[in-house]
Amino acid sequence: MPGRAVRSALLSILFLATLVLAQSGAQNGEWRNYGGDLGHTRYSALDQINADNFSKLEVAWRFKTDNLGPRPEGNLESTPLMVNGVLYTTGGTRRSVVALDAGTGELLWSHSEREGARGVAAPRQLSGRGLAYWADGNEERILYVTPGYRLIALDAKTGALVPGFGTRGVVDLKLDDDQDIDLVNGEIGLHATPIVAKDVVIIGAAHRTGANPRSKTNVKGYIRGFDVRTGKRLWIFHTIPLPGEYGNETWEQESWTYTGNAGVWTQISVDEELEMVYLPIESPTGDYYGGHRPGNGLFGESLVAVDLRTGQRKWHYQLVHHGIWDLDISAAPILADIVVNGRAIKAVAQPTKQAFLYVFDRATGQPVWPIEERPVEKGDVPGEWYSPTQPIPTKPPAYDRQGLLISDLIDFTPALRAEAERIVSRYKIGPVYTPPVVSKLEGPIATLAMATAGGGTNWPGGSYDPETHILYVASQSLISTLGLVAPPPGFSDMNYIQGTALAGARLTGGSGSDAGAESATPAPAPAADTSLTVQGLPLIKPPYGRITAIDLNKGDIIWQIAHGETPDNIRNHPALRGLNIPRTGRPGLVGTLVTKTLVIAGETGVFTTPNGRRGAMLRAYDKANGKELGAVYMPAPQSGSPMTYMLNGRQYIVVPISGNGYFGEFMALRVPR
Repeated sequence: MPGRAVRSALLSILFLATLVLAQSGAQNGEWRNYGGDLGHTRYSALDQINADNFSKLEVAWRFKTDNLGPRPEGNLESTPLMVNGVLYTTGGTRRSVVALDAGTGELLWSHSEREGARGVAAPRQLSGRGLAYWADGNEERILYVTPGYRLIALDAKTGALVPGFGTRGVVDLKLDDDQDIDLVNGEIGLHATPIVAKDVVIIGAAHRTGANPRSKTNVKGYIRGFDVRTGKRLWIFHTIPLPGEYGNETWEQESWTYTGNAGVWTQISVDEELEMVYLPIESPTGDYYGGHRPGNGLFGESLVAVDLRTGQRKWHYQLVHHGIWDLDISAAPILADIVVNGRAIKAVAQPTKQAFLYVFDRATGQPVWPIEERPVEKGDVPGEWYSPTQPIPTKPPAYDRQGLLISDLIDFTPALRAEAERIVSRYKIGPVYTPPVVSKLEGPIATLAMATAGGGTNWPGGSYDPETHILYVASQSLISTLGLVAPPPGFSDMNYIQGTALAGARLTGGSGSDAGAESATPAPAPAADTSLTVQGLPLIKPPYGRITAIDLNKGDIIWQIAHGETPDNIRNHPALRGLNIPRTGRPGLVGTLVTKTLVIAGETGVFTTPNGRRGAMLRAYDKANGKELGAVYMPAPQSGSPMTYMLNGRQYIVVPISGNGYFGEFMALRVPR
């Protein structure tokens, strides 16, 4: 027996050593995929930039995106790629593609599409998240999706359209989708990048905000695979199953016939060895009222693994049954090779808005640790269908606050806590999965909850160190207002949409992924309502933003830190004068980057630095304990996820920045000579 145990341990070590070599983030000092690799680890083994020099980084170059479109953009979310010394990215209000010299930022070529009325009507505008790169040794191509939902293939050397791809370099994604879609006004688009694996291009689908849908009938967010050389459709996966397909019976009263959405608006991941594609699927129509779609509704809010070659379902796990909280799976699945109780597992880890990290065997779909179906509260919204249980992971524990309890409220002083309790008394509060309510002036005005629409982890997702098996994920504590109102006359055929009875049934406008992160014009989150602040301070106590390190071998949180400097309005608030307020962190959508020695993340929002400058910081933390090791000033917040590469013996970090009146710019940093 001892010999067998030793042999088993050695085999596990050998297995993991092979996996680390095969899947170790960005390779050869480049950054060829949006997430560093096809498994979205956002990891690079580079270590020239380290704790000793991070605070000394200098600006190598800057590239402004102001003229990449008819007007400047204030919401630059694209993460560039770097291949063979060339940086490729999207930018500007027309989602132009540019190739830059990675050492100087010099523009080498640019391409943009003028889509007329189709572009104006597009539900997903601006620069998007970026693009994809493909090469076969002879050709190099750049692939991206326009705001008008067309897949474009460009020659990576020249920026010219590839004539043999689709129709003169273009595949119209509103065609050949197993449904009729209006070519101009059809509500479908995409901010995420294509992903290319073994000559298959996989494309997701996104829509307008699901908080206030104009109809219970909408375009369906089917997922497709295309031939990277010809643009020919290879397969389609029906995220809302057709009759005879697995899961169709979960759509009661034939609601599958008209319900839409259920697309993948975030990044898709691929395991090339297993030839499996991992689809993080969003909510069906609409986000907060599901009375028109009774049943659990597969594959809404499910992680689905499909075959890379055929698109056939391999396995699925529904993270939320019959979602009514806008809990789209908003982040890329992270592929991680781990060891649990001596057993090597090829895993997939899914960060979520609900601040649960769901971890599965990515070959079989079996949970690595038990996920229990636990009873949840049943609501009383007329016509709604409620699932009696929801899946709750036993490990890892939730990495941010969920729901809303009295203990979550601001407690800097007893007076502030008492005022917060008075405000909350007009609302419904409770633990995770407390249901929305029909809004009433006499109360409850709405359900208040964290880790729903705008909380937890959104599209920037997490990152993973394949050597230590530690996953790093940023999250935010943000209150969402889950109130329902009857739509104004002529607005929608839904029974209810999101809103409150305050101010004459003023609509709240949605929150989180669809409004704040995805729309062309970001909508304010409901938590910004002055009725949900205490003398201008957040209703809840800090931290408001954090980074968490999770040991995936054990399913344990090993550290958490508040990420982001304390906002000026808190530091300078008269009610807090004389109090020692530790760094609060700040809410926002934050992408992390992991290198050989550091976890790197920029701040959202701006604050006043000690020398009087307004701006934000790019911060570096110790991977082992979360201690801050250095910071670099940025004139604007990080608005896209950072990446890193090596060129001519020097390591660079590129950060997309924008917001707070500052238009989109890529800022490249390096160590001084």
